[in-house]
Amino acid sequence: MSDICIALIEDHDLTRMGLRAALKQAGFNCVGEAANGTGGLRLLEEKQPDVALVDIGLPDIDGIELIERFKARQPETKTRILMLTMHDSEKAVLAAFAAGADSYCTKEIDSQDLIQAVRETHQGHAWIDPVIASIVLRQVKQPLGSGVSTDARTVAIRAVEPEYEQIIEAYPLTERELEILELIVAGCSNAQISEQLFVTVGTVKTHVRSILNKLGANDRTQAAVRALRSGLIC
Repeated sequence: MSDICIALIEDHDLTRMGLRAALKQAGFNCVGEAANGTGGLRLLEEKQPDVALVDIGLPDIDGIELIERFKARQPETKTRILMLTMHDSEKAVLAAFAAGADSYCTKEIDSQDLIQAVRETHQGHAWIDPVIASIVLRQVKQPLGSGVSTDARTVAIRAVEPEYEQIIEAYPLTERELEILELIVAGCSNAQISEQLFVTVGTVKTHVRSILNKLGANDRTQAAVRALRSGLIC
């Protein structure tokens, strides 16, 4: 049994039941469920789960407002938020991250990817569905100082910090690492990279670890951001 405690906030009964079954089968500890935003906010405050799966389209207060209220009331919370929704519009995605979401998946995600997303989110890494990643990376490519306003919520992505520019200069990426980094930016999984480059998944993972170390990045998304901002990938 995993020691990761999960809360489910989803208004559709069948979807919630399916999520609960998949998470329990993977060994996660489901500490509570809610079918609306009001109940979800109360659940998060009372249980303080490690990870909360939150739907955007809740019947009373939406998932984005729920996150904002929770973060405002519990600024030191260790609960990480994984948005799980049908909404993949640019407006919804950027508003969710601006509100404090840690990861974002569409409801079309398969069970194995969902389990990975929960684990990555619990470890403090942003897990972003490839469909969503393209939206985030489009914003990264915008000129410095620009932001995207979404109902008074603004998302701004900073350039790579000077210390990371120095790291990139001191520890340049190999040609193979640059190939893999470009595929990461394109939203490819390790398995997809393995298939495209005709190498094993284990080899891909080794290269990805090296890329993260060289870029001083905590996860693939942060590596992609720094790669684009530093000009490693155009």
